[in-house]
Amino acid sequence: MLFKGIHKRKRPTELDSGGGEVANSAPALELRGVVKGFGEESVIEGLDLVLEKGQVMALLGRSGCGKTTTLRLIAGFEDPGAGLVLMNGQTVSRPGESVPPENRQVGIVLQEGALFPHLTVEQNVAYGLPKEYSRGQGGASRSRDNRINEVLTLVGMEQLSHRMPHELSGGQHQRVALARALAPGPRVLLLDEPFSNLDPRLREQVRRDVLEIVKDSGVSAIFVTHDQEEALFMGDVIAVMNQGVVEQVGRPEEIFHHPATRFVAEFIGLADFIPAWRDGDSLVTEVGSTQWPDFDGHHGGDGIDGRLEVMVRPDCLMCHASQEGQGVITQREFRGPFNLYHVALPSGHAIRCLLSHTETFTVGTTVLVGMRDGHALTPFINDRAA
Repeated sequence: MLFKGIHKRKRPTELDSGGGEVANSAPALELRGVVKGFGEESVIEGLDLVLEKGQVMALLGRSGCGKTTTLRLIAGFEDPGAGLVLMNGQTVSRPGESVPPENRQVGIVLQEGALFPHLTVEQNVAYGLPKEYSRGQGGASRSRDNRINEVLTLVGMEQLSHRMPHELSGGQHQRVALARALAPGPRVLLLDEPFSNLDPRLREQVRRDVLEIVKDSGVSAIFVTHDQEEALFMGDVIAVMNQGVVEQVGRPEEIFHHPATRFVAEFIGLADFIPAWRDGDSLVTEVGSTQWPDFDGHHGGDGIDGRLEVMVRPDCLMCHASQEGQGVITQREFRGPFNLYHVALPSGHAIRCLLSHTETFTVGTTVLVGMRDGHALTPFINDRAA
């Protein structure tokens, strides 16, 4: 029977998922067709997600897309309206039945860290340790003090164990929150925008440190963010969410260079879309042409079934002043080492070009725009990659 022994508050490894013995190759976490709503509002719709052991996944999307609700479903704070949540091959949630959060071996780091203000650093870390640590069972290696020291050393806070939370910097605050989440030895670590309250310079350093700590611990982790740059840096894989569903999962390079949908393309970095058409064996646009692709059955007769466009990113384009050019500079954004130029094309569409700060054009300059060597035009049909 599913969830046998929940009343005894057993760990997920002791639950019966109905499929016999679970192989070691089972993912650390899996969501299958998960649905969640609040009242008449649907937040998660048919969500499928797989986190492999030892993997860090960046869960990326706009505010309100369902990222935090997904974490709450994984942690056990919410129950799904449909679908399953599995950990290490064992079902921990289905409609109407759920393993309690404290028995899921899930660690959580929130935006504000949420340390207890009246407890010291080591007391905060000790708070979530299971009872066997307080009894010192299993010898010195299992003692409470040893475990606290282990995780504080891991996060580089062992010298500050007696400080109070108000005596810590923002980065130190998050390190302690991470140590507290790691102390019980979770199978899955959930980080809900943990750097959002840090200033930009500190944020960059802390996220490097946290990623190294998570990797050193070997825990599987889901890192929630709406910051594209942060997702590209933190994730072994990125899952892009949009309105309660995952639009694409893949390595950072795959998500950036080969987005599956227009939403993903525009959400990850800067992307412009311009019309394309067929001329003989060529796919032609206002900024260049390439060999006519094989659209896997989408094309027919003289064209294709749908609206054909190509995606171009600013770093894929070059431009230089030319009276014979097809574009006109309409805006320049100074970005330190680079200038980002907005260029109007004859069709009325606009593209952006990213150039060195040494290449300076005034608004109104006529420019010739083309593709940089090694960059390609990415075709889309009806807002989906062809």
